[in-house]
Amino acid sequence: METKYTKWWSPSLNQDMELKVYGQSGKPVLVFPSMNGRFYEFEDFGMILSVQSFLEDGKIQIFAVDSIDDQSWTNWNAHPADRARRHEDYDRYIISEVVPFIITQNPSGKKILTTGCSMGSYHAINFFFRHPDCFDALIGLSGVARLSIFIGDYMDETVYFNSPVENLKNLTDENYLNLYRQSQIILCAGQGNWEEPMIADMLSLAAVLSEKKIPYWLDLWGYDVVHDWPWWRKQLPYFLEKLGSFLEA
Repeated sequence: METKYTKWWSPSLNQDMELKVYGQSGKPVLVFPSMNGRFYEFEDFGMILSVQSFLEDGKIQIFAVDSIDDQSWTNWNAHPADRARRHEDYDRYIISEVVPFIITQNPSGKKILTTGCSMGSYHAINFFFRHPDCFDALIGLSGVARLSIFIGDYMDETVYFNSPVENLKNLTDENYLNLYRQSQIILCAGQGNWEEPMIADMLSLAAVLSEKKIPYWLDLWGYDVVHDWPWWRKQLPYFLEKLGSFLEA
């Protein structure tokens, strides 16, 4: 399996950012790390190994990026408005720098599948719904879909547009809604320890999607399924297998 490490100075973030590419072809997959995580954690925690067959068969190509959570949503010493503004810098980094890089490395013309675990799942969910022009598939594993767990009841325009449960309720733009309806949306959480906030948000998001007539699959695993890597290593290949021909389309 081919791998490639790269780093560049991000004008959006005014700092170096690193990422790693796994595989040579197939559906491009953008992976966000868990809270305050790094680009290499997906490999370190066995997630790459869990989907190795998909990579070797040319069904997917993974792009694992860094986070800046400790400068944005988990920067506990900063005001929520400042955290939100820093996240917008990260949004620009992903959309104006990482997505064009993915296109150069994967000239298939396919839109991107995005995924992540825990905080990475929040990012995957948020980027998918904010940018359906870039993404047409989502596998959200044990993530939240609003920001109250990080910033409490604070709300401003930037926070609103980064809280999928909140902004989707009021979305009426048929162009966006139709893009979602043509996409693959998979949401998953366990029902064991440390999954309670994720279950609540997944159920809330699912209710909004149902109201908007957007197809999705919400899969709540058993009461023994906790918020941890061993379960995510089982879930990701399971859902990739279920996507089947969509990865080859």
